Amino acid sequence: MTLSSTPSACRPHTIVGLILGSCFALPLIAHAEVTSPVLTINDEVGNGQVTVQKLRGNVSVLIGSGGNISVLSGPDGKLLIDAGIAVAKSRIATALETVGPGPVKYVINTHYHWDHSDGNAWLHDAGAVIVARDSTLARLKEGTRVIDWSFTFQPVPAGGLPTVTFRSDKTIAFGDETVVLKGRGTGHTDTDATAYFQKADILAVGDIWWNGYYPFIDYSGGGGIDGVIRQVNECIQASTDHTIIVPGHGDVGSRQTLIEFRDMLVAIRNNVAKLKHEGKTLSETVATKPTAAYDAKFGQFLINPAFFTHLVYMGV
Repeated sequence: MTLSSTPSACRPHTIVGLILGSCFALPLIAHAEVTSPVLTINDEVGNGQVTVQKLRGNVSVLIGSGGNISVLSGPDGKLLIDAGIAVAKSRIATALETVGPGPVKYVINTHYHWDHSDGNAWLHDAGAVIVARDSTLARLKEGTRVIDWSFTFQPVPAGGLPTVTFRSDKTIAFGDETVVLKGRGTGHTDTDATAYFQKADILAVGDIWWNGYYPFIDYSGGGGIDGVIRQVNECIQASTDHTIIVPGHGDVGSRQTLIEFRDMLVAIRNNVAKLKHEGKTLSETVATKPTAAYDAKFGQFLINPAFFTHLVYMGV
């Protein structure tokens, strides 16, 4: 296996989905201090199950450890896209044993959020090289206060930090597969990256896509609605109708389902922007229900319509 780079710049398990749905509604009221969903999710993931879904070739996905974890199994071990939450360590380790033999050699973080990077430390201790964008390293090293979660992510100890970083692109040859990493600018956060398995034609997009429901947009972490739409368009352009696309949360999907997600984002963004530019306050905008046409499909499991309206309103 070789490493090279070009320097420069089934739905989540239902319990967590329902927890996020209830907790994320709260910060709409002036960012009042509330019990953070981070703590609640940690408790639930610690008691939950991690399941394995085989995708194509030697690639599988682990579901139930926080964010989805894509796993490439090769003759020398395994390569992971994201690390899940550390409280799920034993269940992740057990699931990885069923995927294939050998240790975890690489972990690539799609962004800095704890449900995708909290497992870095124990996987590093087990011998894995942690790879991420340079902006992910910066946020993990410095810590970030996420206002909408009422939570401060403290600086991560050295053992949990990426030791190999990139800004725009990096290619990892692993067994007979080539994994192409690409920095996606700012959108969900300012740390987002995707990973493409060339032989298997599988694209792991992290939290750029939340399949089946409204996404979180981390303004405290440099994100914004317009950036998310740009990122999703880039992922659509990087895929075909044959490509399997792994979201950060939710069921594994396709280019068509990602297009439907994009169309929803654009429509709601335009609805909210029109109302805001007419002078309507956030409360008045929420009251008009600008997400109504999409609530039945996207607003039932995670971030509720009012809070998603709040997130869009912040960015237009």
